[in-house]
Amino acid sequence: MTGISEAAVEDLLAKGLRNLWYPICPSSFVKDKPVSLRRLGYKMVLWRERDGTVNALEDHCPHRGAPLSLGIVMDDRLACGYHGVQVRKDGVAVSVPGSPGCKLEGMKCVKVFPVKETNDVIFAYVGDEQHPDPVEMKLPEELTSEEFSSFLCYAEWRGDYRYVYDNVMDPMHGTYLHKQSHSMSFGDTKAKFQIRDTDTGFVFEKIGQRNVNFDWTEFGDTGIHWLRLEIPYPPTGGPGGNFHIVGMYTPITPGVSAVFHWRCRRLSGWQRDTWRFLYKNRLEARHWAVLEQDRVMLEEFEPDANKREILYQHDMGLVRLRRYFRNKAEAQLQSLAAAGHAE
Repeated sequence: MTGISEAAVEDLLAKGLRNLWYPICPSSFVKDKPVSLRRLGYKMVLWRERDGTVNALEDHCPHRGAPLSLGIVMDDRLACGYHGVQVRKDGVAVSVPGSPGCKLEGMKCVKVFPVKETNDVIFAYVGDEQHPDPVEMKLPEELTSEEFSSFLCYAEWRGDYRYVYDNVMDPMHGTYLHKQSHSMSFGDTKAKFQIRDTDTGFVFEKIGQRNVNFDWTEFGDTGIHWLRLEIPYPPTGGPGGNFHIVGMYTPITPGVSAVFHWRCRRLSGWQRDTWRFLYKNRLEARHWAVLEQDRVMLEEFEPDANKREILYQHDMGLVRLRRYFRNKAEAQLQSLAAAGHAE
């Protein structure tokens, strides 16, 4: 790792890799007023235009640094509440009422976060100095195919977002932590695992056990990072076969994580309607109870717990994922350094 310090790598990983799309917040967070959110080492401001389009900028007025989120929405721009400077959604200061014609007018001086809104979530692209333009974002089929119906589950947990990745890349914990669950009380309490490469990442799976418990996790890198798994459902879970979960995790601060899970099933017609009714009336509470078990466990981890581990065969998946993230961080920092930039 030529010229890149360990501290720089850790800092980037703690804030989140760059040149990727991330889920920022549920769509319901952004209504008729600007919203300020800390994500990925930035303070962002999000707002809607008259037609509902969402925009995102760094929450920083270029004049004096006041938060733009305390200003006024003017359709495709924000007027700073401190001195009225108007910043357009492309980051250009288009008007300085107190000093018309000054050098600030017409200057692109605020960081822009390209935005997409889909599946009840606002996503933003976070690029570095070399990659300001967004890459293509491809979501898993559970979130794009009309064959699936889904519900968003959003929470904010204390702790490093990487612990949430580790948790989901650990199918074996379901057999123990969630053993009282209506859907994860089956299967062997012992297992061997293997890693199987895919075109977009890899699958970490139990050998010789499928469709019994939480038996595998898939990691994908498709312009956005995601984890995917399936949980077999008993007949009491209603129609639709296996229960699919897609997870994405975004750092808010080093000590708080934004946790997004979409709970999905493949069904249509009356079966879709039946499942959605059953989910809201019975299953959702059970799923929150399972997530609470994860939250309580992870929030009690010490910040340096992953520095004092003795790992074994069940942990191959999270080791592979950590290495993947680390290699990406090193490559991004080396590229920036070679170009004379610093993240």
